[in-house]
Amino acid sequence: MSRAKRKIDHIQHALKTGQKRNNGFSDILFLHQSLPDTAVHHIDMHTEIGGLVLSSPIFINAMTGGGGSETVKINEALSSAAAECGIPVAVGSQMSAIRNPSERESYEIVRKVNQKGVLFANLGSEATPDQAKTAIDMIEANALQIHLNVVQELVMPEGDRDFSGALNRVSAIAEAVDVPVFVKEVGFGINREAASKLADAGVKAIDVGGYGGTNFARIENERRSRLLESFNDWGIPTAASIAEIASSVKDVSIIGSGGIQDAMDIAKAVALGASGAGMAGFFLKILIEDGYEALVHEIKNVQEELKMIMAALGAESVKQLQEAPVIISGFTHHYLSERNTDTKAWSNRIIRK
Repeated sequence: MSRAKRKIDHIQHALKTGQKRNNGFSDILFLHQSLPDTAVHHIDMHTEIGGLVLSSPIFINAMTGGGGSETVKINEALSSAAAECGIPVAVGSQMSAIRNPSERESYEIVRKVNQKGVLFANLGSEATPDQAKTAIDMIEANALQIHLNVVQELVMPEGDRDFSGALNRVSAIAEAVDVPVFVKEVGFGINREAASKLADAGVKAIDVGGYGGTNFARIENERRSRLLESFNDWGIPTAASIAEIASSVKDVSIIGSGGIQDAMDIAKAVALGASGAGMAGFFLKILIEDGYEALVHEIKNVQEELKMIMAALGAESVKQLQEAPVIISGFTHHYLSERNTDTKAWSNRIIRK
């Protein structure tokens, strides 16, 4: 099967399988503030991720590319919406364009329609430093995402079976390129041990890509004759992954992604320790089913609602939102307790101005 056909299959199966919304954020409760002492117009949503200063913690996360004219149109619309709303956008894996230059258009279009915006290039951990430089130059990227997708590859009928040396390759890329390197999972979460190794390897931001969003094990199983159902419910929920890393790994930015579908999910991700939040499947569904204008309208609504949530908490900045007290219950509490993480640290916070 061609890479282009597989990309289109992924989009169709992603829309079919949807998102189960079990990312763990229902276990997170904000402590209500009756005296927030602020106003919506005081809220500043600027944030810093891996050394990049961004106007908002919200961005459009990696989805697709390299699938021919259909993905050109999708990436053009996503990047145009990002430009109109002033948020970053990431492309899907560019390896197809590196191996087949005829696929470059579906990636280059994002810079063509978004000349001043923040763009994230994307490659898998099998990439070389030279391939990383090519991907960055292709879209004049401000950062490079390296995705980790072991489980997806295992379930993929034509996927990789050898994952040795990935950390060394990530380190080599981080040392060789001139933009920040981010590492992201694709729906299965990242634990603190892996996050610590990545930080030591020079990675500037970790996108947890937790369980609860688009499920690539289920998507790849849709393409198999013999199912590998063991992986359908595999992974660390997004909320638990963010909290685990934030509690123990310093000097690296955290990005929350994996089933994030509204401003409350974003606010909770930040309160757990993230500096930003990526949304992919939710935005793609709106674009495909309702069109470009509906997508722009939804992004702006999410931005405005996030400001309202921050105002309700008395958090005038992303940094202060990261200090907002929350109560952690359910599976997320159990997971963090088993991982020797003090959940009371979140509930005893005070927002300092």
